[in-house]
Amino acid sequence: MKIAIVCYPTFGGSGVVATELGSALAKLNHEVHFITYKQPVRLDLLNPNLHFHEVHVPEYPLFHYQPYELALSSKLVDTIKKYEIDVLHVHYAIPHAYAGYMAKKMLEEEGIFVPMVTTLHGTDITLVGNHPFYKPAVTFSINNSDIVTSVSQSLKDDTLRLFDIKKEIKVVPNFIDVGHRKTSFTDCQRELMALPEERIITHISNFRPVKRITDIIDIFYNIQKKMPAKLLMVGEGPERKPAEEKCKELGIKEKVIFFGNSNEIDKILCFSDLFLLPSERESFGLAALEAMVNRVPVISSDAGGIPEVNQHGVSGYLSKVGDVKSMSENAIKILEDPSRLEMFKENAFKEAERFDVNEIVPKYIALYEGALAIS
Repeated sequence: MKIAIVCYPTFGGSGVVATELGSALAKLNHEVHFITYKQPVRLDLLNPNLHFHEVHVPEYPLFHYQPYELALSSKLVDTIKKYEIDVLHVHYAIPHAYAGYMAKKMLEEEGIFVPMVTTLHGTDITLVGNHPFYKPAVTFSINNSDIVTSVSQSLKDDTLRLFDIKKEIKVVPNFIDVGHRKTSFTDCQRELMALPEERIITHISNFRPVKRITDIIDIFYNIQKKMPAKLLMVGEGPERKPAEEKCKELGIKEKVIFFGNSNEIDKILCFSDLFLLPSERESFGLAALEAMVNRVPVISSDAGGIPEVNQHGVSGYLSKVGDVKSMSENAIKILEDPSRLEMFKENAFKEAERFDVNEIVPKYIALYEGALAIS
């Protein structure tokens, strides 16, 4: 098949999953075309089946805000015609499904019919999409997609609760390439980060308020009072500076390392002992899954789709959002006993295997084939 994928090309979960999906499809000899405003951060174009088409938005003084949806829909039309695309897969209802629908209508005027699969990832539903300004457009985009998927049962339930949806929503969870992680680093260079007796706790995100970054600092503060420990903070966002200030106020500045964005996530997780994810909202919890596949147990909130990934008492522990005391106690419980920590590490990996790319990608292929059959 020839598949066009539209996504955000950033470090966010939806962009990562879309890129991994395209790469997996290319390895199965499908021809994949990414269409977005810059090359996705994890896209490796060495595979001859992978292609990237940049969306350029011309600057016009007439527009206060440049019309990306217009540029994207026009680029979709050109790309679908030029490469005879079979299926369009858009990640995020707006603006991508909205632009995809417009492209479909333009193509139909020329007798070209391309089915559109829309994958809902979370922010397009629970945050942006539920705003009164955007709600009609999101509802329209979902209902006019040929096939709709969500990355968790929790997100599906939220979508059906918040919008008047007529289309069936199929749950296809996010995934990870377990085989890629089976070969561990021969030298994690753990000594660069911490002393042998120190436990390493890690958090990776976009540092938005929804991630409850100050909760992470509070949890770590409680942990380091009980045992030698280091905290690794990976990512960028508006909550980074307040977190750095809080570390200074608590006197733990020397025990916390802020990395900024990094392409060495697996290496960082390689020498991590525990992952913290106390988020207020998570449609799936891809960061938790990436930790688990690297044998890192997870201390998290029970928000959104996280319980579908992090199994309480098995791969880690779940607590109510904002319950720093419970999360701290659970973290210390895992970390203070080496044999218990090792058990949780192995359990985390076993749970991650449920979301292996080889289990999930065939589900998308079946959906594409179904969309082609009804188009």
